[in-house]
Amino acid sequence: MKIALTGGGTGGHFYPVIAIAQELGEEIREQKLVDVELFYISDAPYNARLLFENKLTFIPVTAGKQRRYFSILNFFDWFKIAFGGIRAIISLYKLYPDVVFGKGGYATFPALFAARILGIPVVIHESDTEPGRVNGWAAKFAKKILISWPTALSYFPKEKTEVVGLPIRKELLHPIPTGASEFLHLEEGLPVLFIVGGSLGSEKINDTILDILPDLIEKYQVIHQTGKKHFGTVRAIANVSLKGNPHASRYKPFDYLNETAMRLTAGVANLVISRAGSAVFEFAQWGLPALLIPIPQSISHDQHKNAFTYSRTGAAIVLEENNLSPHVLLSEINRLMEHPTYLAEMKKAATAFAAPDAAKKVAKILLGIALEHEN
Repeated sequence: MKIALTGGGTGGHFYPVIAIAQELGEEIREQKLVDVELFYISDAPYNARLLFENKLTFIPVTAGKQRRYFSILNFFDWFKIAFGGIRAIISLYKLYPDVVFGKGGYATFPALFAARILGIPVVIHESDTEPGRVNGWAAKFAKKILISWPTALSYFPKEKTEVVGLPIRKELLHPIPTGASEFLHLEEGLPVLFIVGGSLGSEKINDTILDILPDLIEKYQVIHQTGKKHFGTVRAIANVSLKGNPHASRYKPFDYLNETAMRLTAGVANLVISRAGSAVFEFAQWGLPALLIPIPQSISHDQHKNAFTYSRTGAAIVLEENNLSPHVLLSEINRLMEHPTYLAEMKKAATAFAAPDAAKKVAKILLGIALEHEN
């Protein structure tokens, strides 16, 4: 049996694939299946270590991206798309998997196109409240459509669509409530804010946090994932801003938090300030109240809709970037932190929204279709 997974381009498309591969491994062992091979098809491995650890064989296929804004690169990427489609047909013909799973994004198009040409069953998963272009196209021939948000049901044929949530890696499923104070050198009893701008960081959020940093550390401890690109600048400005401040040690900047550090932070944070990508499902899993600052709608309509859809569950509030200023952000943080009852309600709503078994559901569906196709 062969199962091909395709995704990539961003961590939001790659890491759910890893979560599914982890559960596929568990299901294969539990069902005592033999000779099952897993493959990952994309334009780049993204994280070769995780592919190796989860026994995913990487198959490179060129992919092109069609941007929503004018760019000369769109013209050249048409050639990448055409070449990638041909390369994918050849690769899948040689491999001939029993099912192809697409996580969405431009990097999935070649493999899904090849699967359609070759008559291989396709399963897709949509992370956002509104489908991207590739998933919107693939839904027409997919055998099964899996979605994260119930509101996305209106975009797909209901008879073959199922709400499963977003697959989250095992390493991130459960916060670590003890040990964070020692690991992160935190003060006991002082509220903790967790600032994160996505896997690459957010310059806009970073700059706004730096503007109010002296005010924040008067009341809170701040764990700030800046993104590797921004870390040096953020740390340098913070050092100047907090020079001589007796509470300077309450600010903890990191370029990137690994799985353990992320779980430790999730275990002690009282509020997360973040963009509104797929990480909102991790916040829900951790029961973290959220203040979401989505990427502007002109750049990413996905994040904007995700943020407001999630806020309607009661687990988050939304501050649009157009309204983001140091004064407004500080006011919103203080308003939330000064009302523990409201934070408790947000925490309860987040926990109710969580989908801890999403990856397992997807793995079972893929194995079922693969077994059916194999026979």
